[in-house]
Amino acid sequence: MYLVETIEKMAVDARAASRQLRKTGSEQKNDALKRMARMLVERREEIIAENQKDLSHAKEAGLSAAMIDRLTLDDKVIASMAEGLAEVAGLKDPVGEVTGMWKRPNGLLVGRVRIPLGVIGFIFES
Repeated sequence: MYLVETIEKMAVDARAASRQLRKTGSEQKNDALKRMARMLVERREEIIAENQKDLSHAKEAGLSAAMIDRLTLDDKVIASMAEGLAEVAGLKDPVGEVTGMWKRPNGLLVGRVRIPLGVIGFIFES
C-alpha cells in the first residue's frame, strides 16, 4: 500500500505545481529549464555516485543486464539530459498561441488557444 500512497502524493503535488506553472511566464520557465541543465552538469559526480547505489540495489534484486544498462547514468547520459533541457528552453513557448479563430454568424468569435495541459501520470516498466 505504501507504493500507492507515494504515487498518489506525487500526483497531488504535481497537480499543485502545475497550477503554479500556469501562472509562470516563458522567461521564468526557460530560466528554470536552463538552471536544471546547469545543475545536472554541476552535480554530475553526485548524481553518478547515487546512481551507482541504485545499480547495486538493482543487481542485488536480480534485474537483467538490459534493465541495468537502461538505469545507468554516466557523463554522456547526463550531458545528453542537460542538452535536452537546454533545447526545450530554446523552443518557442506554445502557451497562449491562437491556432484558429473564426466568427460565428451571430458575431461571436470562437478560437483555439493553446493552454497548459496539466499533469499526466504513467508508470513505465522496461
